Amino acid sequence: MNNGKIKASIGKVLKSLRIKQNLSQEDLAGICQVDRSYISMIEVGRNEPSVTKIFELCAGLKIKPSDFLRLVEIEMEKYTNITKKSD
Repeated sequence: MNNGKIKASIGKVLKSLRIKQNLSQEDLAGICQVDRSYISMIEVGRNEPSVTKIFELCAGLKIKPSDFLRLVEIEMEKYTNITKKSD
């Protein structure tokens, strides 16, 4: 698996869920007690949250970690399908 695709997928899902809940990066950071720049770095795929942080972010977003990871998996499949089509 490509680590960059994993980070990008996590970031995209996190940002999508945050926006759907009308939360700013600052709002989510406050809820999860992290710096806003940490949220930003995850969303742009430059940082990879630990399992513990994923659970904390999910609590802040009021989503089950299993549902979050399923959305990440779906996003990863999109990358795989795009790669296959371009070959």
